[in-house]
Amino acid sequence: MFQIGEFSKLANVSIRSLRHYDKIGLLTPEKINTETNYRHYSAKQLQTINKIQKLKEIGLSLTVINKILSSGFDAKTIQSHFAIRELELQEELETIKQQSLLLESSLAVLKEDSAKWNYHITKKEIPERFVASVRNTIPSFASEGLLWERLYAEIIPQQVQFTKEPYSMAIFHDDTYREADVDVEVQAAVKTADYESRNGIFFKEAPAVTVASVIINGSYEQMTAVTETVAIWLENHNYQLNGPMFNIYHVSIATEPNPENWVTEACFPIKEENHEI
Repeated sequence: MFQIGEFSKLANVSIRSLRHYDKIGLLTPEKINTETNYRHYSAKQLQTINKIQKLKEIGLSLTVINKILSSGFDAKTIQSHFAIRELELQEELETIKQQSLLLESSLAVLKEDSAKWNYHITKKEIPERFVASVRNTIPSFASEGLLWERLYAEIIPQQVQFTKEPYSMAIFHDDTYREADVDVEVQAAVKTADYESRNGIFFKEAPAVTVASVIINGSYEQMTAVTETVAIWLENHNYQLNGPMFNIYHVSIATEPNPENWVTEACFPIKEENHEI
């Protein structure tokens, strides 16, 4: 028998971990002295702890490891959990690849001459218009396409007529920034609201709104630089925000797969700053 300190050295596992394993029933000491509460482990348990550590190295959780131990290291049980872990690793690898691409693109943006990000801001009015609209909470901003698919699936069969300037826009209604479960509305301008509203798709009149407008040529990675520029412009011209920000898509992924050719108009509803105390 080995005391917990001795066993810890032999197994290259901290005493803290051994006590945690005991607490969750993963590895219980062979013997516990009822008078001193000293834990004693057997040489056979060294084989078990080595297997536990090996399973941890490949990324299996302690819960899964416990199931494998409880099965007596049944081959089917091990294969099943290994297959699940392999899928998880593939997903993790894909995430790493995406992050790597983001690093490359971010580095390119940071190296760009700051003059490139000299955006022109215009105060303008988006006029009253009739729109086909759908609003919902979606998993993330990247899921916006789901709303457009839902909108067009309903309005195309009604042979809806769009205005010459379609004002295809996405409105971001959340009061604060959210990474998930975002409140987004998409709209397309139509000639009349005399169509049937159904299945969460509504035809309505949208009011005019005064905005600070910025044309973005290229991908949405510029949005951070845009918001920095707009914030400075608002302060310098004594304006404050007056409603949810929205994007008007002049050229988007719907018609152009190459992000370099996208043309987006970022709009920030504004009003004159209130100087009352």
